[in-house]
Amino acid sequence: MTLSSPTRRSSPTRLGATGNLAGKVALAAVVVAAMAASLAVEPSIGGLLAAALVPVLAAIAVIDGRHFIIPDALNALGLLLGLAAAATTATEPVDGLVAAVIGGAGLAFVFLAIRVGYRALRGRDGLGLGDVKLAAVAGAWLSITAMPVAVEVAALAGLTAYGVHRLASGGATRVRDRLPFGLFFAPAIWIGWLFDRWSAGLM
Repeated sequence: MTLSSPTRRSSPTRLGATGNLAGKVALAAVVVAAMAASLAVEPSIGGLLAAALVPVLAAIAVIDGRHFIIPDALNALGLLLGLAAAATTATEPVDGLVAAVIGGAGLAFVFLAIRVGYRALRGRDGLGLGDVKLAAVAGAWLSITAMPVAVEVAALAGLTAYGVHRLASGGATRVRDRLPFGLFFAPAIWIGWLFDRWSAGLM
């Protein structure tokens, strides 16, 4: 099972929002609640930037869930917000900015290595470049302890959703099925941010 949409022969498993009115209202409510929670957890510039990140992550999740693509503009916006948060919330802005750049580059490199390794072993892409860029966003926002938390939450949520979808549709699990990883990784970044706040004693 691949985590993105790189091959024509693999079958897409569409798990995104349905686009009906009820779904849009529910999504809007979740986004507003997460933005409010961000400010409640950290009533500062950091919380404000985290609140601004929420609709960006929501848009990434919906678009990837529907179309198996993560727009570069949204990844860039999420990264810029992360760098801004790192520079404005750290005791030393330069140190915070450097740490965010290193974190973003490091996690993106790990995802890129997985992408390259999977292609070398299987002869096809198993992870999209959009997911690699989204990893840079996660690395810029999260501490080194929260990064694996976000990745694990995304992986478990994706596998669970895929299993439920297959059971509900009565279909068999297929190795070549495609899964929109960004649909799960994007909200997991915000969960990882909450984990960081909890670890810092702010929750």
